[in-house]
Amino acid sequence: MLYTAYELQRSWMNAASSWASIGAEMLGNPALPFGYGAGGSIMASALEVFAHATASYGKPAFDIESVTVDGQTFPVTEAIVMHKPFGNLLRFTHTGLPENAPRLFIVAPMSGHFATLLRGTVARMIERCEVYITDWADAKMVPLSAGSFDLDDYIDYLIEFFEHIGPGAHALAVCQPSVPTFAATAIMAADKHPCRPLSLTMMGGPIDTREAPTTVNDLAMQRPIEWFRHTVIGTVPLQYPGAGRRVYPGFMQLAGFMSMNLGNHMLSHYHMFKHLVEGDGESADATKAFYDEYRAVCDLNADYYLQTVEVVFQKHSLPNGEFVHRGKVVDLGAITDTAILAIEGERDDISGIGQTKASLHLTPNLPEARKQYHLAPEVGHYGIFNGSKWREKIAPIVEAWIAKHDRAQLKVVA
Repeated sequence: MLYTAYELQRSWMNAASSWASIGAEMLGNPALPFGYGAGGSIMASALEVFAHATASYGKPAFDIESVTVDGQTFPVTEAIVMHKPFGNLLRFTHTGLPENAPRLFIVAPMSGHFATLLRGTVARMIERCEVYITDWADAKMVPLSAGSFDLDDYIDYLIEFFEHIGPGAHALAVCQPSVPTFAATAIMAADKHPCRPLSLTMMGGPIDTREAPTTVNDLAMQRPIEWFRHTVIGTVPLQYPGAGRRVYPGFMQLAGFMSMNLGNHMLSHYHMFKHLVEGDGESADATKAFYDEYRAVCDLNADYYLQTVEVVFQKHSLPNGEFVHRGKVVDLGAITDTAILAIEGERDDISGIGQTKASLHLTPNLPEARKQYHLAPEVGHYGIFNGSKWREKIAPIVEAWIAKHDRAQLKVVA
């Protein structure tokens, strides 16, 4: 009933959004009398903000058409190099890359948003790396015949993706996937897998949420897992390919994140309204672009979501040495040669300071020379991997870390 009620409400709001958009265009049209008065401009701006706030958003495209490196611009090629029911592996490359350019596997979050939330991450790292990224599927679009998907499957996918990329690659996990990527690295290390990553960078990841717990962590701890199972899990309606699948709907996650900072989101839309009234379309467009991406959400398979809440946020299985994959305990001590870089944001309100850094203490057999920690000053959660501070301050640290251990590996091979 939850999902069906949402779909009914969404159809109504889509109609209201369309009418508001038409009204804004009419009131703002200088060829019509309404466009000449101050009242017309104010009403048009209000309707435009309403239309944007109530519109539905589908899966965005990466749209990375070119990259500029050392003053030269090169066209970017995007391709699906591996297809699986719950997610594809994408590759981004350009003709300006040297043959021995590092290969970087970016693991995007499966947390309600699409992988395009990391568009800025990909666009920056592709300058000097051949970039691969997980493009997770919207669970409501995956037929029941494809089976279920849980945290074990997630790790299996990562290992398969590593195998496809081949030996000598580097990994970068942003937020939620830090835990399964860390676990996959340990599993591959224990097996002496030739495709285990040379380096693993984890950014704003919930490795140990007992360190500086945030509101997100507290919410996960306040309720038993059965509460989540019966309260936030819905069934995909008949109009989607995944009809009948049990999911954590994307609209539920979006509502949760919006409510955490409701005042800030309302203020952003008020500023957008003021920009439109003042004729500052560029500033208004910047706010629109952010929310176009932020409000594009997807569903998560229920088994994966519930297992993640229980294992990562409630039981803290990984730092406690109790994380199990396919019936076998994951030994982080098996990691002896994958260099680890932990990056956190000083103002991160989703993964608190120390949660990602914990990974450095959980790898006792990894030499200290292969460990590094960076706390990005005055950076929030999204600023770690997007925006000017990411491009100018954080990305160079990641690039230097990759280059250092890429060269070290080449020397060993030689």
